[in-house]
Amino acid sequence: MTTSKGFIFDFMEQYDYENLFLCQEKSLGLKAIIAIHDTTLGPGAGGIRMWTYETEADAIKDALRLARGMTYKWAASGANMGGGKCVVIGDPRREKTEGLLRALGRFIQRLDGLFLAGPDVGTNMRDMEILRMETPHVVFTPESWGGPGEPSPATAFGVIQGMRACLKEVYGSPDLQGRSVAVQGVGEVGEHAVKQLVEAGALVTIADIVREKAEHVAAQYEVKLAHPEEIHALNVDVYCPCALGAVVNDQTLPELRCKVICGSANNQLAEDRHGDLLARRNILYGPDYIVNAGGAIVGADSLYPGGFNRKRAMEAVSRIYETMEKVIALSKEQSIPTYRAADLLAEQRIAMARQVRAV
Repeated sequence: MTTSKGFIFDFMEQYDYENLFLCQEKSLGLKAIIAIHDTTLGPGAGGIRMWTYETEADAIKDALRLARGMTYKWAASGANMGGGKCVVIGDPRREKTEGLLRALGRFIQRLDGLFLAGPDVGTNMRDMEILRMETPHVVFTPESWGGPGEPSPATAFGVIQGMRACLKEVYGSPDLQGRSVAVQGVGEVGEHAVKQLVEAGALVTIADIVREKAEHVAAQYEVKLAHPEEIHALNVDVYCPCALGAVVNDQTLPELRCKVICGSANNQLAEDRHGDLLARRNILYGPDYIVNAGGAIVGADSLYPGGFNRKRAMEAVSRIYETMEKVIALSKEQSIPTYRAADLLAEQRIAMARQVRAV
């Protein structure tokens, strides 16, 4: 996306976006963007990301890109939700305040259910409680409120299910026992993934840009440590990106020595062509929005009549294994990379919903 005149509307038209809302409350330091991509299946739902974007154009680009990813994530997971995302410009460690969050909650309330919010990078469950002071349109609430609580364990569980399906395709068995896995980023999701991998018998190496965090996790789970700039290049069975996106790019791709890429990070491919290059190198890619949908699926369960049911929600998350199998099968059937097969799977479900509505 460029910053030339008209770039926003051109981009929105190219990828069929429905809405883009700019939210500002100067006195409280709020600058936020809410992007709605597609509401064919339901209201736009997605997390609130707070980040120190270099430019406002970068923030808008991220909101749009993430909202589109949510459309595909919800569609492929079988949920009746559409794609939405909110990004807040600012440092969550220094600039996130109750006033800022409540002002954002009031903006979300004005949309009257068009956007449903949850946590993402830079926001947490306490932030969702504050948002609920101004709007009921928050998918994730604490367990004490009858909600699913922290989504990270479910997200990590879904990643592991997708990983197992990939291992079944590459090695003939979904078993993680003895498989080597390099986990990039040990934040909330990454640490839960490490825990589940170790419990399954995997041989885990980790890295994080916050050295103290990596050392703490390494000591707790007795895993190996690697340098953040080298973790992607380790000779392992699985590379598991759990930090920010665009980790498969022109620089890193030639250095990859794994058989599978499967992690929780959003938008792992810097460009679609990198997914094509992975396929040419026979590296099986578990599309990010397929395998990292666990947290979203758990949050969506809160919207069922009667409220959240953990058993039902986790059974739905476990089906990420089957969804990843469908993606792999479609990829082989159509002779297309898995990232494109995942898109096709989601697009087929959206097209079905449009057809049903037209009857």
